[in-house]
Amino acid sequence: MLQAVCLRGLLLLLVGRQVYTEQCLKASVNTCGDCIKSGPGCAWCKDLNFTKTGEQEAARCDTPAVLKEKGCPPTDIINPKNDFIKISNKPLKAGENPVQIQPQEIQLDLRPGMPYTFQLHFKRAQGYPVDLYYLMDLSYSMKDDLENVKNLGNDLLKELNKITGSARIGFGSFVDKTLLPYTDTNEAKLKRPCSDKNEPCQPAFGFQHVLPLTKDGDKFKSMVAEQHISGNLDPPEGSLDAIMQAAVCVNEIGWGNSTRLLVLATDDGFHMAGDGKLAAILEPNRETCQLVDRKYSKSTLWDYPSVGQVARKLEEQNIQPIFAVTKKMETVYTELSKLIPKSAVGVLSEDSGNVVNLIVDAYNSLSSEVIMAHEALPEFISVKYTSDCKDGEKPSDRGKCDNVNIGTEVVFDVTVTVDRCINSQSFLIGPLGFNEKLKVNVRTRCDCECDDINQPHPHCKEKGKVVCGSCRCDPGFLGQHCECQVGQKDVASLKAQCQKDNGTECEGKGDCVCGRCQCHLTEGGNNFYGEFCECDDEHCEKYANKQCAGHGKCKCGRCECNEGYEGAACQCAKSDEDCKIDGIVCHERGKCVCNQCECQRGYKGPSCKVCPTCQRPCQESGSCVECLAFGTGPFEKSCVENCKHLQHVIVEKLIKHDCRVKDKEGCWMLFTMTEQLGFDKYIVNVLKDRECPEGPNIAAIVGGSIAAVALIGLLILLIIKGVLYASDLREWKRFEKDRKHEKTSGTNPLFQNATTTVQNPTFSGDS
Repeated sequence: MLQAVCLRGLLLLLVGRQVYTEQCLKASVNTCGDCIKSGPGCAWCKDLNFTKTGEQEAARCDTPAVLKEKGCPPTDIINPKNDFIKISNKPLKAGENPVQIQPQEIQLDLRPGMPYTFQLHFKRAQGYPVDLYYLMDLSYSMKDDLENVKNLGNDLLKELNKITGSARIGFGSFVDKTLLPYTDTNEAKLKRPCSDKNEPCQPAFGFQHVLPLTKDGDKFKSMVAEQHISGNLDPPEGSLDAIMQAAVCVNEIGWGNSTRLLVLATDDGFHMAGDGKLAAILEPNRETCQLVDRKYSKSTLWDYPSVGQVARKLEEQNIQPIFAVTKKMETVYTELSKLIPKSAVGVLSEDSGNVVNLIVDAYNSLSSEVIMAHEALPEFISVKYTSDCKDGEKPSDRGKCDNVNIGTEVVFDVTVTVDRCINSQSFLIGPLGFNEKLKVNVRTRCDCECDDINQPHPHCKEKGKVVCGSCRCDPGFLGQHCECQVGQKDVASLKAQCQKDNGTECEGKGDCVCGRCQCHLTEGGNNFYGEFCECDDEHCEKYANKQCAGHGKCKCGRCECNEGYEGAACQCAKSDEDCKIDGIVCHERGKCVCNQCECQRGYKGPSCKVCPTCQRPCQESGSCVECLAFGTGPFEKSCVENCKHLQHVIVEKLIKHDCRVKDKEGCWMLFTMTEQLGFDKYIVNVLKDRECPEGPNIAAIVGGSIAAVALIGLLILLIIKGVLYASDLREWKRFEKDRKHEKTSGTNPLFQNATTTVQNPTFSGDS
């Protein structure tokens, strides 16, 4: 154990003092400030005679070790370190006005990119006050639970006072938004949503604050006794609306400097952001207190808050929620608890009879879990934590310790890093669920303190001042020692003459003196060269720790290889043996460089054997296959000239074919293509018999035509016959109908008796 503590202390000491591998990755550096901003490994030499004639001031910027090697006196090396000051550092104590974190305020002066680690101590104090706000679902299904809660106050205060000695309790209730489809908006139902007419029932509401936090258990009992059940339509409730108001209405609820607990008692799920659209509520929740006469006034105007909004507000106000829910809702609220730090879930009995024990157990669980975290950080600042309660813990965005008892002290190592130079900023760090926070003030050390005399200096020809070892020339003068005098209007044009493609002056490897680059010396003592100091003969690629592998010369940053060698660092003897397979180099699909194939046209692999993106040129090869195998097609007369890249073999059968292409006559040619060495070279196996379409059957066509005509004629006759038959049948039915309606007398209505009597004059009447 002692070894572990010592090792941890040593690691903290190393980190706090910024012991790391030093390197200085400088870019464009002209001043000491530029150097310090380049990185935590960079230092500046202010020795007046450190740079040689013509050498750029950037040579003053390097790691401290390199500067010492180059002859810079240690006293002249400017290398700002991180600084840590404790502004407020009260000791940890319990009792009245307890102090649970130490220190309380610090000042950090940090080099950009250089982390600093300090220790933050935390100790749970005996007797730390507790505020508990009981938020209850008063939908009709919670009727039995309300009766038990009415007698809850004194029992709960008694149990909490056993733990802390100072506890307060408050009460609020909720149902849901009083809009369809959440609540029946019939006027009578809004006033009395309960189905039982004999049951005391209060009108539907969203959230109402009943009792601010108080130590008076009897007042809790009397105020809650006046509450009645209410009701709504759908099962999910407006829980998140109620939690949000309980969190943001700090003065109305009466939250104090205490451990803040919010108990949510419900038997159903919850609506969340977006559900308000069902009632045409489009305005998002604005996370502000909106209590009018202790009721949530924006319930029908603002959407439900999101889980993220609720979690953020609870964390900002150091409120720890306890979800006291029924067994069927345990899984739902367990998942919700995972999204809200410092929250707990307990299962209620059917009538909430176990709520006191549930709350006490949840409080003990939450209090024993210490999570160290920070609020929203300023830009470019990062914070990591480790703790002494977990071995081998990796730095993370939050530090955590479990099972921390009252009176137990835990230590968190807090590492703060600033990525770049910023203005003074501050932020808070502290354990979630506790009001006490450490205030961290951060400044960046991006300027050099060189104690220069602000007057003309002989080193600068009396035409400039010395600033951290280098000359800052007066207007109208240029040069390493202000030795060049120009008109003020010509300064920009002279400097532009030293810039290649509007880049850095003299490529950062020389000084622009009166419009010309004076190149610096390289590390090996040779000059950079070129019009803009862009070349040197010392910084070429190395191989086996040798420049140009010892097989070439460095010229302007590139290796010129000796005969028989190749490669960026001349590291390879010219040979293609490792690129050969069966004596063929790279399958004739690439070139051998440094004994490795550089493939072309999409071919891959160590020997350019395969081409994942290549496809068989079936259609393109169709004309050649037709002329080679069958002597027909567009290349019939020029087959040899146009189809040299193909070798064909006619086969009796193919197990499978790669290509199926139509020839000039419309027949299908089946063939396979096997790629050969090089590009676009194939052996083609062509099936001997083509698949040609059969000719037309004249007899069948003629016979079919005649039969079709006959069939059509027969159909026409049948149709005509059917029409005539239908017409006759209709006339016959009409005739029969007329007969049934005629009135008959037994005589022919057309018949008339004779009116003329003819007598035979010769007739005597005798027989």
